[in-house]
Amino acid sequence: MHTSSHTVLYDPDGLIEAELPLDLEPYESLVKAVLAWTGQDTLTARDYEQIALQLTGHACAVASDVRRRADQLPKDSGPKALADVVLREAEGQLSVPIEGTVRCVQNRARLVRTLYERLDRLVATPVTRTV
Repeated sequence: MHTSSHTVLYDPDGLIEAELPLDLEPYESLVKAVLAWTGQDTLTARDYEQIALQLTGHACAVASDVRRRADQLPKDSGPKALADVVLREAEGQLSVPIEGTVRCVQNRARLVRTLYERLDRLVATPVTRTV
């Protein structure tokens, strides 16, 4: 007897995710707070790891939005080229293992900020398709 109330969706193109807006406010506040840290470490390594995990997950979500938006642009457009550079750099940064340090958390916060800046510029770029 099957009693699960969960449904597994097959969405290889991320169409469902594309329709969900990112929850910017809490992450914007977290990024500002993390980047304002100076001086001594006041949290435990495990706390820093948890914050880095949160920022990593959000960076991946924002990167997906940047990729979707950039893919709508012509191949030879400047904004697409810049988005591709930012996404390659993000991929490299996200491949670095998480450490329980302020430096690691601040690097993830900078990445989220950079991805949002690129997304904002792409949203401001009109999408022109030639079909």
